[in-house]
Order: sequence, then C-alpha cells, then structure tokens
Amino acid sequence: MATNCLTLAEIAGVLGARLRGNPDLEVTGLATLEAAGPGQLSFLANPAYSRYLETTRAGAVLVSPAMADKVQGNALLLDDPYLGYARISHRFDTSPDPGAGVHATAVIDPSVQVPESASIGPYVVIEAGVSLGERVVIGAHGFIGANSVLGDDCLLRPRVTLAHGVVMGKRCHILSGAVIGSDGFGFAVHKGEWNRIAQIGGVTLGDDVEVGANSAIDRGALEDTRLGNGVKIDNLVQIAHNVQIGDHSAMAGKVGIAGSTRIGRHCMFGGASGVSGHLTIADGVQVTGMTLITGDIREPGVYSSGTGHMNNREWRKSAARFRQLDAMARRLKELEKKIEG
Repeated sequence: MATNCLTLAEIAGVLGARLRGNPDLEVTGLATLEAAGPGQLSFLANPAYSRYLETTRAGAVLVSPAMADKVQGNALLLDDPYLGYARISHRFDTSPDPGAGVHATAVIDPSVQVPESASIGPYVVIEAGVSLGERVVIGAHGFIGANSVLGDDCLLRPRVTLAHGVVMGKRCHILSGAVIGSDGFGFAVHKGEWNRIAQIGGVTLGDDVEVGANSAIDRGALEDTRLGNGVKIDNLVQIAHNVQIGDHSAMAGKVGIAGSTRIGRHCMFGGASGVSGHLTIADGVQVTGMTLITGDIREPGVYSSGTGHMNNREWRKSAARFRQLDAMARRLKELEKKIEG
C-alpha cells in the first residue's frame, strides 16, 4: 500500500511543481474540486470546472500557472495538472501489497524458476517452460500457459489467463478476466461446413502495456499478434489474430479490431468503434466512438461515422429518409440534366 500522508512540500518535490502556500500542510488523499476536504489535494485539468475553484474546500489544488490567480488557497503550479495528478495518485493508491512468496495452493511446474521477489497467489497454475521476471505478481486463479514469458514488474490481477507462448515485456498490467493468447477465429469453409484452422502463432506485448478487464487478444494464425510499447486497452475489447498495434495507441471499451489489421503509433479509438480486417491505419489517427472503419486510413486525423442521439420521432423520420436517398439522388440528377439542357 502506498504512502497515505505527504506534505505539500514533498508533493511539490515529487512533481517538480512550484508551491504557493503552506509547505507543511499534510495531504491525506485526493478528491475532486467539489468533494475535496481541507486535508485533500484536488486538480483542475478542464477549464470548464474552473467555477468550482471559488467554492472548493480542498487543502490544495494542482493548477496551471494561467489559472493560479483563481485559487483562493494553497496551489501547486504545473504546466500539465492532469499529468501531475496521474503521477501523484500512485502515492495514495490503496491497493494492498501482495508481498513476495508463493501461495501453498499454487501449482507450478518444476521447470519454472520463481524469483524470490515474485508473488504467486492462491490457485495459480503455471505450466512448463514459463519464464518469470523479478517482482512479477500473479493474482488468485491466474493461469500461465506453457513457454510464456513475463518481464520484470508485470502485474496480473486475479483470474487472468495467458495461453501458451505469450511473451510480455516489462511492467505490463493485465486486469481481471482478460484472456491473452486464445485461439483466433479462423475457419475454412468447404461444402457449407466450417473447418477449423490451427492457430500456431503467439501474442507479443511490449513494455508498459495495459489490458482491461474481460478483454481478449487472440493469438496469431501464423505470426504473432503484436502490441507495441505503452499500448493501453480498456475493458471488453476484442483484438483478433495477427493484429499489429503500434506504440502508445489506446482503445476504449468495447472496441473490436478484426484480423490482420495494422494500426499505427499514437492512435486512439473511442468506445464501441470497430475496424474491419486486413486494413492499414496510419500513425496519429483518432477514431471517435461508434465509428466503423471499413477501408485503409493513410493520413493522421480524426475520423467518425457514428451519429449522435436524437428523440425517437426524429430518428424514425431520418431512418425513413435514409432509405429514400438513392431515389432522391436519381431524381436530383435528372433535374440537373434538365437545367443544363
């Protein structure tokens, strides 16, 4: 468990922030501007919430220098207050320390060398040929398939499943229920019947990858499915076989990426968006929520196809008109010909 009390001077030192106010104020936690009390630290990242600076009871506020004059009390000045909040949040993390050691109920193949610094929880199963880095944590009921590799400081929450031949870099964080290395959805149809294709590739994750709860990353059919360094995957995301995702891309909940698609670096995918298979997405592409990508994207930028909500009556009218668009387009073309004539 992380430290639960720091002075403002200590926080300023950790963040490299400029302190305005009482350096000896003790901070015991973090909270929003609306909910914070005198012993808590808050932050302002979105100017839309600046109105709460006048009424907040927070002991101190992380703000940008441009907003400093609006803070009535103690302030920590940073160019990026949200990044400061992210960094200092770990000092107040309430997650229990699992402690090093192997639980008596764990089942570990004799070929596996478990570092003294590792933490192996109850009912964990680790198969033959697995390599574990220093300070690895595997939560209760985790399963690590044969010949998988976990780099230093990887954290697997309870009930994570790694199939055989999964390779993870350092500091990966896998949340509960995630399945990495499951068989890809590969079948050959013959005379109306589906014939399963053996998925003989693996999955490779770079350093600092995070995979959300109940997400699935399928193993490759021939070559590995690959996620680059710093990739962040939210809950309930499906990544199909042979997908390649570039460094520091991120995907929100319920995103689906079909097989053999290549996604560039620093891409962002909004919730419930999807990408068809065998496509190429350039670096720096942002896809808004509910968008369906059906063709290659060769240039960075923001792409959308989902529509915002409307009341049901308006939606029914719009849906009816959508079905009429082809006929309307033909009539418009005929009118243009008459005008030109």
